[in-house]
Amino acid sequence: MLWSHLKREKGSHKFGQGMSIVNLTNVAILDNPSTFFQPFTFEITFEVISELAEDLEFKLIYVGSAETEKYDQTLEAVMVGPVPVGVNKFVFQANPPRKELLPPNDVLGVTVLLLQVLYREKEFIRVGYYVNTDYADEALRENPPTSVEFDKLERSILADKPRVTRFNVP
Repeated sequence: MLWSHLKREKGSHKFGQGMSIVNLTNVAILDNPSTFFQPFTFEITFEVISELAEDLEFKLIYVGSAETEKYDQTLEAVMVGPVPVGVNKFVFQANPPRKELLPPNDVLGVTVLLLQVLYREKEFIRVGYYVNTDYADEALRENPPTSVEFDKLERSILADKPRVTRFNVP
């Protein structure tokens, strides 16, 4: 896999140009940090170099546990198109993960959020972000309750340390 660091610019990331028909050029994370129940919101800018026969698909996946994929949740998947040649921009919003599907021991701490871009059902770009979830109140952080109190949690996407993977799509 090819991992590359992105440059931070006012809460957004400029992506390097690749040798692709579609280049993801910027992802701005809006409303960060936020409460646990607030939707994830991204402003995505991409460039289409030549005409596409089909739509692009954008997916947002929340990794519920580092131990197994069975707790991963696809928060949103949208088809974008027809997409004209040139620079395109849209706001991508996804609901937060469903708390009842998360293992209680994995709610607090760091997990991963994956933004995937697909063409013809083949992933060609993946942007991974670390997400830290903890209590907003310092007293609760130092002495957490026995059961997770989701309404008191704060979620922070570590926006300055994304990872980009590009895949060759035949």
